[in-house]
Amino acid sequence: MGMWSSLRGRFSLWVGKIFGRRSVKIGIYGPPNVGKTTLANRIIRDWAGEDVGVVSDIPHETRRVKRRKDVKINVDRSSIKLDIVDTPGLATKIDFRDFLSYGLEEEEAKKRAKEAAEGVIESIRWLDDLDGVLLVMDATEDPYTQVNITVIGNMEARRLPMLIVSNKIDLPTASPVKIIEAFPQHTVVPISALKGNNMDTLYDGIYEHFR
Repeated sequence: MGMWSSLRGRFSLWVGKIFGRRSVKIGIYGPPNVGKTTLANRIIRDWAGEDVGVVSDIPHETRRVKRRKDVKINVDRSSIKLDIVDTPGLATKIDFRDFLSYGLEEEEAKKRAKEAAEGVIESIRWLDDLDGVLLVMDATEDPYTQVNITVIGNMEARRLPMLIVSNKIDLPTASPVKIIEAFPQHTVVPISALKGNNMDTLYDGIYEHFR
């Protein structure tokens, strides 16, 4: 299934290049609270003047896939049209008790945990319908997590084009070099989605990897 999806995606990209009409579907993936929705909002705000989702300090604020079609990004004298797919945070374990420390009542915490688990399943299903992935990591955290390693292995098995986004470089404890050293086989772009730092480099990378 993964190989067929990859071939289908590459054929669709080729058709899009020939006829110049198709948007490239890019999924934004990563663990909770690494800044996926902040990044989606930044890209869409830069090029379409709006936001796609709500940002919160509580994990799993995004619990359903959200898609914004036909976002045109201009790079030098060229452009690429994207469908931005903002996905729920991927996690190997979701426990409702983790939400109680954020002030949620038990009933609301259980509801959020259930929706978050459903969101993880939905995110994985979307991989069969994407042309590429922006994998977001927190530059202040250890990149060697089970989620990061599993996602990268999955992307490689599917042969999906992928850029790693090292987010939160505006924070004093950020160390994007750790991510670069952890995954040298992939292109890593350090940014701050919140502040907009280095977004031009990311847009260049998106154009080069996904056009």
